[in-house]
Amino acid sequence: YANRVKENLLGVPHETLEAHGAVSEETARAMAEGIVRASGADVGVGITGIAGPGGGTAEKPVGLIYIALSDGERTWVTKRHPIGRTKSRAWHRHCAASQALDMVRRYLEGLPVEADY
Repeated sequence: YANRVKENLLGVPHETLEAHGAVSEETARAMAEGIVRASGADVGVGITGIAGPGGGTAEKPVGLIYIALSDGERTWVTKRHPIGRTKSRAWHRHCAASQALDMVRRYLEGLPVEADY
């Protein structure tokens, strides 16, 4: 969760974190692209959000999650919006992981990565 880890291990630019915050489309994108570069993997996934139960703000409420998938050439980012009622941290994490895996599945099957979730 530490910005330092995002910067040092994934290569997320400090400027991105300063300008957009740890929970942003730009940070998720940089995380996915960074893991491809750092690991040499064919695809990388970056997930960042506010899973709760605390930590949310009016601008970035609990349940806001960005999920990115990169193949080193292209990067797709999807945004999960809060659903309007309180859910558990485990529920938000489960949904984000499920959606990320579905994005990978869709990519591997040659389907559009960004689906209507």
